[in-house]
Amino acid sequence: MSNIAVILGPDNEGSQIRFKETSEAAEKVGGIDLRFVDSTQSLDDIVTQCAGAVVLLPTGHLKGISELVEKVGTVKLVQTFSAGTDYIDKAGLAEMGVNVSNNGGANAVAVAEHAIGLMFSTNRKLDVQIQSVKDGTWMVGVEGAREEFHTLVGKKIGIVGLGRIGSRVAKRLAGWECELVYHDVIEHDAEYVTATGATKVSFGELVSTCDIITLHVPLDRVTEHMISDREFEMMKPTAILINTCRGPVVDESALIRALESKSIFAAGLDVTEIEPIEAENPLPKMSNVVVTPHLATRAIESEWNAAQFTMENVGRVVRGEGAEWIVKPV
Repeated sequence: MSNIAVILGPDNEGSQIRFKETSEAAEKVGGIDLRFVDSTQSLDDIVTQCAGAVVLLPTGHLKGISELVEKVGTVKLVQTFSAGTDYIDKAGLAEMGVNVSNNGGANAVAVAEHAIGLMFSTNRKLDVQIQSVKDGTWMVGVEGAREEFHTLVGKKIGIVGLGRIGSRVAKRLAGWECELVYHDVIEHDAEYVTATGATKVSFGELVSTCDIITLHVPLDRVTEHMISDREFEMMKPTAILINTCRGPVVDESALIRALESKSIFAAGLDVTEIEPIEAENPLPKMSNVVVTPHLATRAIESEWNAAQFTMENVGRVVRGEGAEWIVKPV
C-alpha cells in the first residue's frame, strides 16, 4: 500500500506552520510520506499532485472532497484536523469505501475549559465587568439585581453528550461542588461514566431540571435544532444554555425568543448558526448573552495534539491497520 498522505489547504503562513508541525509528528510515527498541496489550484492540478495518496487531510471546510477522492482513486481515509466533520459528505464517501475520521479529541481539553469559562462568565456577567473597565467607567454599567450573580456551587449542570469533550467538562467540574448529570444516545461503559462523576438522566429530565445545560454533540440530521421552542419552554427561567459544539444544534430564532421573553436566563455561545455572525443578529448585544467567535479550540496544545493524533491515525492506515475515530454517516 502507498504511504502518501496529503494535507490540502491554501498556501499561506497558517498552512505552512501546520505542515511543519504535522511533518514533525509524521517523522515520529515513521513510514509516512507527507505532502502539502495548495487547494486553491484547479481540480485537475490537485488530482495530479495527490496521485497515489491513501489519506487526504483537508484544512478548514474544503469543498469538493468527494469529487477529489473519486478522481484520485486511491484514497482510503479522509482525516480531519477538527472534531467536527459535518462539512464532509460522509455518506457519499462511504459509498466509495472511504472512511472519515476526526481528530480523536485533540482539542477536547481546550473546548471543555472554554465551556466552563462561558458558564462562569454568564453567571457573573464577566464580559460586562471587563468591558466596563476597558471603557474607563469602572463598575458603572454592570447592572442587574443581586440575584442575577451566582457561583456554580450547588448548581445542577446537564451535559448533553458525554464524549471526549463532555467527559472532560464533567471531570473539570468535579471540584466545583456541582451536581453533574448527562444524557447521551451512546452507551458508555460503567468505568468511563464513573470517572466523570456524572449521572445519566433522560433528555427531558436534563432539560427541565438543570441550572446550566452544556451541549457537546456532533452536528447531524438528528442533532440539528435539537434545542428549539419545545426545549426552551421546558427549561427553568433561571437556566443558562452553553453551546460550544455547532451553531445549528440550537434553533437560534427560538433561542432569541427565549432570551427576550426571559423563558431562560442567559446563554454562552462559541458558535452560531451563521458564521461570522450577521451584523443584525441581536445575540451579541444582549446583556444576558456571551458570544465568542468559534475559537474554543484556540490553544497551542490543540494544534500539537491534532498534528500528533492525525499522524498516528495516518500511520495505522499506511500500515494496513484500521483507522480509529471513524465518524459514520447519519
